[in-house]
Amino acid sequence: MSAVLSPAARRPIRELPDELVSQIAAGEVVERPASVVRELVDNALDAGATQVTVRLLAGGVRLIAIEDDGCGIEREQLPLALKRHATSKIGSLADLESVGTMGFRGEALAAIASVSELHLLSRTAGQASAFLLDASSGELRPAARSTGTTVEVKELFFSTPARRKFLKTDATELAHCLEAVRRHALARPDVGFTVWHEGKLVEQWRAGARDQRLADVLGEDFLGDSVAIEHVAGPLRITGRAGIPDAARSRADWQYAYVNGRYVRDKVITHAARSAYEDLLHGQRQPVYVLHLAIDPTRVDVNVHPTKIEVRFRDSREVHQAVRRAVEAALSAPRAGQAAHPQAVLPVAAPAPSLPAWRQPGIPFAAERSADLAALWQPPQDDGGGAAAASTWSSPAELAPPAAPLPAGDWPLGRAIAQIQGIYILAENAQGLVVVDMHAAHERIVYERLKAQMDAQAIRSQPLLIPATFPATPAEIATAEAMQSTLELLGLQVTPFTPKTLAVRAVPATLAQGDAVALARGVLAELAQHDASSVVERARNELLATMACHGAVRANRKLTLEEMNALLRQMEETERSDQCNHGRPTWRQLTVRELDGLFLRGR
Repeated sequence: MSAVLSPAARRPIRELPDELVSQIAAGEVVERPASVVRELVDNALDAGATQVTVRLLAGGVRLIAIEDDGCGIEREQLPLALKRHATSKIGSLADLESVGTMGFRGEALAAIASVSELHLLSRTAGQASAFLLDASSGELRPAARSTGTTVEVKELFFSTPARRKFLKTDATELAHCLEAVRRHALARPDVGFTVWHEGKLVEQWRAGARDQRLADVLGEDFLGDSVAIEHVAGPLRITGRAGIPDAARSRADWQYAYVNGRYVRDKVITHAARSAYEDLLHGQRQPVYVLHLAIDPTRVDVNVHPTKIEVRFRDSREVHQAVRRAVEAALSAPRAGQAAHPQAVLPVAAPAPSLPAWRQPGIPFAAERSADLAALWQPPQDDGGGAAAASTWSSPAELAPPAAPLPAGDWPLGRAIAQIQGIYILAENAQGLVVVDMHAAHERIVYERLKAQMDAQAIRSQPLLIPATFPATPAEIATAEAMQSTLELLGLQVTPFTPKTLAVRAVPATLAQGDAVALARGVLAELAQHDASSVVERARNELLATMACHGAVRANRKLTLEEMNALLRQMEETERSDQCNHGRPTWRQLTVRELDGLFLRGR
């Protein structure tokens, strides 16, 4: 039997009842108790609250109560606050295009009231008493409360039992509610947050400095395992902290991005941040970060989704480039300086010509570099010894006149003392013992050097004897035509063959034996979604990483102490030298206290 109604049986068009409209809207805004918590905390922050208290029962299903000390709502406006599309945040199209508040749609309270028992209690500074509004009956009566607002939401989804069946256990719903408050807490360190569940204090974050809030919410280790971000690119200002590769997690659950104080899940920001870790993370590990983007509100559209968790940028490429460069700059400075000065604050980015923070001014680097440094850049002798022919890369004649060497304690990675089985270098510094994977470390040094040499060069391409053709979508054809110059930089030549077909006529020389069609489609998809320069750089870096691996000093090669020290000094001034090209760590620090613990000293 056909499900399509016959013309005679078609129902007439009619206006839906307000209650049904609100319940439909609630399906978009209120997914679970955490959605209610997010919306009500948004309102509390917009009201200027300095302290927000969240009280929950049964994970928020039986009760959600949000108390704040904000400006409150006037008695006459309490009934209006529960009407759909009634808000104090915006009043015109111009306001909508430059939203500066957390809320603005005027839907949340009405939607929540349609699927729960809602009570609104509020008092302004000029009122003699507070007033309590029952959303179900519309009754408004005086009540006791200090300045601010309390919203009580009881029996969520009682009027839509089908929705209630989709909720998880109380513990799961509580975890989601805590995460909602945690996201707000990271954005607003100037506001105190308290969460109670079943009458017990679950979380409490006092107002304070941003770094202290990060430590309170994400743990003290997060500050030690992350680097500060401070980056300005045109109309964008990016701040926050990026976790070091060692702090990466198996899940992407510690990735917090904010746009003008609003927590967002945005593909542009996520991809940009992840691409900054491309050759720093091992396997499928996920980075941790807290990023705050400050941008002109007119350059970002927050009216994309009813939950307000998605945004759309006017210039997404500009944002992608800025975020990637901000995170890359923060991660590029070697962390070796922390081994010598654990309490020192390293610069966010150390440009190549500048000296690392641990270096003392006035002492030429020649005093620290061994004349045998060049041996690391030449193949070993047949006898397997460390001595090798002099290299034209860095001859002693090119070095500055010798000066008094720095004390060993001022070398972040210390002074080499031994080599273990041709794989690891042992060095002593002020903190204790440093263990270095010499192949991994040298691989990174060679890799960064190759990248610097190739910055302005294109990848060599190999023409195909028979072009590889494939049926293409309109989007692929448009991208191929618009990105010809970018494709050529990648060593690819992709041109229209017919109105609905593309032909791959050349590929990168090192990938000549691969699947040309799959390569072209992958690159076109990347170019269509992301910044062209990042795609070029990613493809180039993959080629250079392979070259660096083959060019680095190999395992089981015996090095002299001078060569070992030369490698340590290079690590101290090479960007991203803490990880090899595959994301594995290149060195580890064992403090004297840790060594004492191994031998039970002092017990």
